[in-house]
This record gives sequence, C-alpha cells and structure tokens, in this order.
Amino acid sequence: MNKPIIGISIGDVNSIAVEVIIKTLSDTRINDFCCPVVYGSPKVLSYWKNVLGAKDFNLNYIKSIDLANPKKSNLVVCWEEEIEIKIGEANQTGGKYAFKSLEMAVKDLKNGKLDALVTAPLNKSMVNNELLPFKGHTEYLSQQANVHDYIMFLVSNDLKVGLVTGHVPLKDVASKLSKELILKKIKLMNDSLKNDFGIIKPKIAILGLNPHAGDAGLLGHEEKDLIEPAIKLAQDEGIVAYGPYPADGFFGAKQFMKFDAVLAMYHDQGLIPFKYFAFEDGVNYTAGLPFIRTSPDHGTAYNIAGKNQADESSMRNALFTAIDLYYSRNNIAEWKSNSLPFSNLRKERFRMDF
Repeated sequence: MNKPIIGISIGDVNSIAVEVIIKTLSDTRINDFCCPVVYGSPKVLSYWKNVLGAKDFNLNYIKSIDLANPKKSNLVVCWEEEIEIKIGEANQTGGKYAFKSLEMAVKDLKNGKLDALVTAPLNKSMVNNELLPFKGHTEYLSQQANVHDYIMFLVSNDLKVGLVTGHVPLKDVASKLSKELILKKIKLMNDSLKNDFGIIKPKIAILGLNPHAGDAGLLGHEEKDLIEPAIKLAQDEGIVAYGPYPADGFFGAKQFMKFDAVLAMYHDQGLIPFKYFAFEDGVNYTAGLPFIRTSPDHGTAYNIAGKNQADESSMRNALFTAIDLYYSRNNIAEWKSNSLPFSNLRKERFRMDF
C-alpha cells in the first residue's frame, strides 16, 4: 500500500507555526504512515532549529514535489532569499511568505501531486491586502477548488462541530441565515460523517441562534422561521437531526456526547466550546472540498513564539486526521478494518525534549 503524500504549508514564520511543524516531524515514526512535504525555506527552518535547539532535526530539501523521498520528511524550497524573522511580531513579511508557501502547496494539491494538505496557522490580517483579498484558509481553498458548498468542521475524538456561517461579523450572522443554507450545511455534515468518518447513520444536533433557542419566539424568530423548518426538511430526507438546542445548556450539560456532531449557527458559538473541550487535540477540517485539507485548531500564538512552549498535539492530530481521511475517501480496506489505525500514535503525548 502506497503511503499518502501530505503537504504542509509553513504558516507565519514569526509565530509558533514552524515550531509545531518541527516538533511534529521530529517523531520519525510519522514517516511509516505518510510522506510529509513542508513548503517553505531551508533558511527559515535553520533559523528555527537554532531557536529551539533542535540541531539534529533535518528535512530532505527538494526543488519540486516530484523529487520527494517517500521514506523521509521533505521540504520544497519555495524561496531562496533571506527574510527577516521577528519572533512574536505580526507583520507583512510573515503574511507574504505564509501565502507564498500556501500558494505553492495548493498548486501541487490541485495538480494531484499531494494526497492532502495540512495548513499551519497564519495571520489573516497580515495576508489580506488590496491586491490579495484573503479571509482565511477555508475561503481561499474553496475558491481555488471552485466550490461554493463546503463546511468548516472542527473535529476531535469526543466532539465534532460544524458551522453554518464562518468568518463573518456577528452583526451579519442573522441576515445570512436561511432555511436553505441551514439545510445545505446539515446535508454536507451528514455526508462528511458518513463518507469521511465512516459513521453509517450519523446523529446530528442543531443549535439555535438566540438565547434559549428563541424561547418560543420571545427572544427571536429565527428558530421558528428558519432552523426548525430546515431540521424538518432534513428529517424528511432521512437525516437523523434534532434541535434546535440552546447552546449554553447543550454544552454545559455535555449533551454533545449523545451525538456524532453538532451544527452551530456562527463561529464563536461552535468554536468556544470546542476549544474548551478539545483545545490541544482539535483539528480544523474543511468538508465538501474535492481534496483533503486539515489544520490545527489554534492560531499563531505570537505571545509564546520562540519560547519552546508550543504544544504540537493539534498539528500532529491534523496530520494524522489527513491520513485517516485519505484512507477513508479512497475506500482502502486497511482503514475500514482498523478504523482510524493511527489513533494510538495520535493520542500519545509524545514530546521532543529540545
């Protein structure tokens, strides 16, 4: 069985991104399961090796993905020039080279040279400018794939949360909701749970928008007018969906343990509880794309950059989730028989002592 080739964009070079990549790939057992390919710069890698004291860590430097060594972790050289790294600082340099890495990785992904992509964290505001409108990885990748129907899906062993609306201001959420959009996201979530995660009959919880899920219309009408009709339509199509549930009580009572996934109406409604319950282990997955993309569920964490304090668990889990999804999507028998065969290594609190 061929190992999948997994691309890794380098993220913001001033942040913890390179640190969590180095710590993840320092566990060479990963090379038994996939061929990792980082998109970046040898000079950036050398700089961070010195910062972390990781003198024995090495990648196989290559000019193109076609030269990747399947037995090693590789680095595609995306730029030769020296760049100034300012650890812990959000600046345009970090944004520029994070996007350069992402752009080259996505090109290989679209050309079928990669089996999946793992994106290290970047700062959206440092990438976005007048010439390059950039709202985030999810939006960029859906645009590159020419896909309009996708769902931002946060996954861990115990909790999976999808979003109806993603990176939009809170004041705009209600106006963007519709019965059709909610139904579309329910169906995308249901399909992903079946096809990507091997759940035969997924059970999905739908959250309300307003406090107390509208309190029978007293605190808002979206539940009655939009969410409940969407749930009914989903049920008519054979989808096991229930709700709408008040978000605070739902997570407070850990009702999510009774469901395979939860659909939230907006970003923080889903991500705050997800990160509370699964901050170190969570993975961001974009469902609905023709290719596989995962990422850690954390951001750039400039405040701890360069201090050797970053926890690589989420990056490692993002890598292994990408591998799992590759086997699942390709209907590979080993995945079906073992069901997430890499879970033991994924769960292990392996940490390099730099």
